[in-house]
Amino acid sequence: MTAMAPATPTRTEPDLSYLLDHTSHVLRTRMAAALAEIDLTPRMHCVLVHALEEERTQIQLAEIGDMDKTTMVSTVDALEKAGLAERRPSSRDRRARIIAVTDEGARVARRSQEIVDGVHRDALGDLTRADREVFVRLLNRLATGTLGTPAESPQGARRARQKG
Repeated sequence: MTAMAPATPTRTEPDLSYLLDHTSHVLRTRMAAALAEIDLTPRMHCVLVHALEEERTQIQLAEIGDMDKTTMVSTVDALEKAGLAERRPSSRDRRARIIAVTDEGARVARRSQEIVDGVHRDALGDLTRADREVFVRLLNRLATGTLGTPAESPQGARRARQKG
């Protein structure tokens, strides 16, 4: 007698995990490829843009970019080596160090923001303007509501980069 294979569960909802994971992965690879054309990584772009907004410490920028300490240090090291940013004492707290963007870094940040905006524009290119507005509004609602806070997991799910 042969054993019967278990019945495949019937899906009752769209596979949201696949849809979000796949589109996020494709968007990240396109972003990385586009920024590589100006010798920048998405993390470098994130640090430059957010460091230009206001005086921020390396720790604050790491939180914004969802980077661990080691990744942040290597990212700032790469920015310093390229002459795009430098570590300086904070004007608010002499014990803290901020990431200051150089003039060349500001120029590169403007260019990289144009590239990022273009990748985002292209990603939404199959949608009508009205659909884009609805999609982004609803995605923002999910990101700040139901899907805004990760659940505690005993296995420690891998975290995706959240900002920048």
